[in-house]
Amino acid sequence: MDILLAFIVGGVLGIAAHYLAPHRPTRGTVLGPVVGAVVGGAVWLAFTWAGATTADPWIWLVSFVAPLAVTWPSLALLGRRRVAHDAQERIRLKIA
Repeated sequence: MDILLAFIVGGVLGIAAHYLAPHRPTRGTVLGPVVGAVVGGAVWLAFTWAGATTADPWIWLVSFVAPLAVTWPSLALLGRRRVAHDAQERIRLKIA
């Protein structure tokens, strides 16, 4: 049941990353929370498979830091690539 905390915190950090990352209008609103939740849950799952328990502070620390460390750069990169792609498409289609 503790994995739910990793999913919830990952989703909340994904929301924060959505608002912190540049080019917010170029991506969906749900992308950040979903990526954060998946990363948080995956990290928790990997730590439990490695034998960590809820008494171990590393499982908590990494499960709460990894979603922000992965989600924000991913969203920033995605936004940058989307802006560049849109600019190329405007040139290709001869749109001002």
